Amino acid sequence: MSIFAETLIKNREIMRLKSCMLMCSLFMASLASASNFASDSFKTKSGKELIITFIKHGSLMLTYDNHSIQVDPVSEYADYTTFPKADIILITHEHGDHLDPKAIQAVEKSGTEIIANENSQKKLGKGKVPAYNTTPGRDKYHPRHRDNGYILTFDGLRVYIAGDTEDIPEMKDLKDIDIAFLPVNQPYTMTVPQAAKAAKMFSPKILYPYHYGDTKIGELKDALKGSGIDVRIRELQ
Repeated sequence: MSIFAETLIKNREIMRLKSCMLMCSLFMASLASASNFASDSFKTKSGKELIITFIKHGSLMLTYDNHSIQVDPVSEYADYTTFPKADIILITHEHGDHLDPKAIQAVEKSGTEIIANENSQKKLGKGKVPAYNTTPGRDKYHPRHRDNGYILTFDGLRVYIAGDTEDIPEMKDLKDIDIAFLPVNQPYTMTVPQAAKAAKMFSPKILYPYHYGDTKIGELKDALKGSGIDVRIRELQ
């Protein structure tokens, strides 16, 4: 190989390294911009870190291995132009407090995978995992087969994000959930007793009630006392 070719290859490798370092620096700077919101961190089985940032209501950010996942980003709750560009955006359903094209545009980049329910499919992609209301008269809010919940696995650490739902029977099929997000805000989602019942169906290690509005959310912690479920209250009204 000629000296010229070797030099060219080395220069290309240096440029790739600099590009990678720049991208990592930009990612970390964006994370710093999101640091105004509380977050919890978790270790996966191989020692990697999952960070969950609690934005508000149904909006979350999950960061893992220099990748970002946005859940139901809404501009009313945060300035998403300061957040890391998302590798994945998950939309549970099309209500304005969960689906916001402006926020999605702010965190979207080339190659971002957007997953959403069928009613948002034209703009936002596809969906999976049922989430719906069962109480007569409430199914108009979140009817069966329309909205999404998600199970995410990070190196063996399993996270369930329910979306707007009640204590649906499918929750009995959830297995080995480490972290769960359940909505507690009637008439739209669950009452405290419903949320407690739902949690007991699959017994997550950690439960974050979210989308809880004016609900006296401390009552859920009381309702699950002695269940072995660690109920953590965060600013997710």
